Amino acid sequence: MKYWKLFCLSTLSLCLTVGCGDSAGSDQPDLGTVSGVVTMDGKPLPAVTVTFTPTEGRPSNGVTDEEGHYELGYLRDTQGAVIGTHKVSISTPQDAPTPPGQTYKDPIPAKYNAKTTLTEEVKAGDNTIDFKLESN
Repeated sequence: MKYWKLFCLSTLSLCLTVGCGDSAGSDQPDLGTVSGVVTMDGKPLPAVTVTFTPTEGRPSNGVTDEEGHYELGYLRDTQGAVIGTHKVSISTPQDAPTPPGQTYKDPIPAKYNAKTTLTEEVKAGDNTIDFKLESN
């Protein structure tokens, strides 16, 4: 009986030790870091949202600074985007609700957001992806 208790205690200790590893990142896909600059008609485009949506998985997004520079975030404290092909949209955040009977019209052409034609490939490592948008 004494050995049985020792065996059970040893087995439990082993299970707890093995189970205490960092499993938070184990189900996270491989990511590549992504940054770049967004311009419209050759001028930096500040305060716009850049979203990369993979074929499968969670999208990544970032917001441009005053110089149009962005960096994608995957989760709160994790930078990057899933490796693979992405549909990309670039849009202006809406500051206030649209009045009843009206439709919000993003100042960025629909071919870059609602009806985006942009696609990009994210590779392992660092990716610099710039977007040179045209207003017409």
